[in-house]
Amino acid sequence: MDIKGTCISSTEDEHGPIYVYQTKNSRILSFDGKIYQSCMKLNDINGLHLGYTQAMMSGLLFLPTVNIATIMGLGAGSMAKCLLNSFVNINVHAVEYREAVVNAAKDYFYLPDTHRIVTHIDDAVHHIKYTTVKSDVIFSDLYNSQGMEPNQVQSSYLRDCKNALNENGVLVLNIWHTSVELRQELDALLALEFEHRLISFEVDSGNRIILAFKNAIPQIETEQLMRNAQILQQQINIPMARYAELILNTQAQ
Repeated sequence: MDIKGTCISSTEDEHGPIYVYQTKNSRILSFDGKIYQSCMKLNDINGLHLGYTQAMMSGLLFLPTVNIATIMGLGAGSMAKCLLNSFVNINVHAVEYREAVVNAAKDYFYLPDTHRIVTHIDDAVHHIKYTTVKSDVIFSDLYNSQGMEPNQVQSSYLRDCKNALNENGVLVLNIWHTSVELRQELDALLALEFEHRLISFEVDSGNRIILAFKNAIPQIETEQLMRNAQILQQQINIPMARYAELILNTQAQ
């Protein structure tokens, strides 16, 4: 099904097309004209409006503070904008392979020009292998028009992400539209690299969100986790209690 709305920008680089659509209320980034890559509400340009991006923020529930975040796969910059707008002291490193995507994020999705964000035009695997930055959280959302990037299912990539985390850091992955075999392969690699320090849950869209902890999963009582969710909900204007409950229900199974 084609995306509804008016195409206000159509560009192409060596990796394929980049479309920007606009409806009455939204602006949409797509690589194929069919699947939303990012969505921005025109009356809330710093908000997160796709359910899976909201769910990825659940990694923050387990961090007492977040000072440095790395985003693997900038897209239209939705996660970067949300973090920058919600946490005044945060610094964001955004890694995007396609410079044309970064340009679209700046030109059509209001990615801010601020010293608090550093954009790296680089391959995610190369960047995370050689970075000297230690992040509190790494968000990995590597997709193209064909689906999930195979790079996310590599032991070396997962290991390099773990090494790029602070001691209490967490890697957050979005897994969607993958075969059973690929999911099983990724699960096995994550269990090996992170020694089973994993939390995963599914959201209504069918996306599976995985939290992989560099060290032990913080032992947070139910009441405290729900308090964390309420505090975070006020900061980022996302119903985080919903995702805290999903985590608790998944862990109880």
